[in-house]
Amino acid sequence: MRATPDFDFQLGESGEMIRETVARFADEQIAPLAQKVDREDWFPRELWQPMGELGLHGITVSEEDGGLGLGYLEHVIAVEEVSRASASVGLSYGAHSNLCINQIARWGNDAQKAKYLPKLVSGEHVGSLAMSEAGAGSDVVSMKLKAEQVQGGYVLNGTKFWITNAPYADTLVVYAKTDTEAGSRGITAFLIEKDMQGFSIGQKIEKVGMRGSPTAELVFDDCEVPEENVMGAVGGGVGVLMSGLDYERVVLAGLQLGIMQACLDTVIPYLRERHQFGKPIGSFQLMQAKVADMYVALQSARAYTYAVAKSCDSGQTTRFD
Repeated sequence: MRATPDFDFQLGESGEMIRETVARFADEQIAPLAQKVDREDWFPRELWQPMGELGLHGITVSEEDGGLGLGYLEHVIAVEEVSRASASVGLSYGAHSNLCINQIARWGNDAQKAKYLPKLVSGEHVGSLAMSEAGAGSDVVSMKLKAEQVQGGYVLNGTKFWITNAPYADTLVVYAKTDTEAGSRGITAFLIEKDMQGFSIGQKIEKVGMRGSPTAELVFDDCEVPEENVMGAVGGGVGVLMSGLDYERVVLAGLQLGIMQACLDTVIPYLRERHQFGKPIGSFQLMQAKVADMYVALQSARAYTYAVAKSCDSGQTTRFD
């Protein structure tokens, strides 16, 4: 339950519908699990199919491909409301629905979308994206995972690191070097299935926070990938990746909005309940100023994030935003 009044950001009918639906689901289904999720380092996969039934995994997927056919504004709102109840679930949901599903919806061919999207959108399968390596984070071109072309496909060798959802992922969008001499034009996107020969999950990474969003290493040891699992053009992986990152950043900004709202939802009741010197601490001017600063920071961030998301939907945003 929000502790702050609603502000009219003119989200439209679909935006308000998504907020109301996801907020109710988050309060009833996610919030009761939030402490267990982080204290026990537990990924609540049981939430995935109910979220799929609400259409949350396929918000930006076209109706033709089984999604809701909505935009990034609605996706931001959904991530925000999920994250308000649990930042761990919000992070895994964002990685699943945006980093994996949205990329397949945007770049997959008809056969790939028909094969992978139904189970990902329904929540039967969990999705992930693998870009980072132990020695290559934002410096994408320095990645070492190599994809060698063989008859009928590719053989991948190397590792990926810090991969969200990795321990439970059924389908992963993975970037590898198909040409070690071509720089940014030598990277290709592949669709990897958890049961592919030569593919395995390495060490699970212990974290201080967001422990319910599992993170692990991926290991490719002569992993055989058929040619039909190349997503986009061979050598065009950086284009696939970077075009998606712009949208991923705005959608995942909803995670921070949800955390900020959760902080206010905790602080404001406490200001009323906690008494010192015979009165609620919320009556002290210093406390009021601190909460006012929190509220302004949240609403400013929210307004800007929503504005950028709307621009993404209208095709008017720039990479600067």
